[in-house]
Amino acid sequence: MSELRMTPQTEAVLKEMLQKSTQPHYGLTLGQAVGLLSGTIHPILARLERAGILESFWEDPEEHAAAQPSRPRRRYYKFTTNGAEQARVAIADAYSRRSRRTSAKLAPSPSTGQ
Repeated sequence: MSELRMTPQTEAVLKEMLQKSTQPHYGLTLGQAVGLLSGTIHPILARLERAGILESFWEDPEEHAAAQPSRPRRRYYKFTTNGAEQARVAIADAYSRRSRRTSAKLAPSPSTGQ
């Protein structure tokens, strides 16, 4: 996995996907679930795909035509074979980094002796 920039938005997307980690997710629905607009969710999904955490596929054309032929086909995202575990590790690492930063801010300064 390449280095992943773990923003709060990326973390929210991964957490949402982990709730149903074996199911494919439609980008627009995923964005709505975490409160992100299309212009934010799709770049996040593309980064996660480049990082090897997600893979994408297009909805089957025959199923699409039978369901709602008037709407565009949908692109779905799902975890790669190791993607869910990579997501859990990335979230844990981000949490650990935040905790260390918070602890460092709260620690007394050595120069003040407090």
